[in-house]
Amino acid sequence: MKAAPGTVHTLPADLRKTLLASSAVLTKWESLTPLARNEWICWTISVKQAATRKDHVRRVVSELKGGMRRPCCWIGCIHRMDKSISPSVRSILKNRSR
Repeated sequence: MKAAPGTVHTLPADLRKTLLASSAVLTKWESLTPLARNEWICWTISVKQAATRKDHVRRVVSELKGGMRRPCCWIGCIHRMDKSISPSVRSILKNRSR
């Protein structure tokens, strides 16, 4: 089976350190599909400000503990190439570029 085209994000050091700090959170992380993990990583690294990134890393842990398996209310990894961008996501990206 051929892998879907797109970017596979590597786990950044700050998120790795945070995940390794709790065996319970690490177990939840490891139970995610590779696509779900990739979306969490993309959600964490796609921000512009350091403070927002710290908040996203913190939220990955709290949201995994709360049972979330994907970033909530997020358009998803924009680096995926295996499907076309929906009109609603296209609009969001257009507004972000302004």
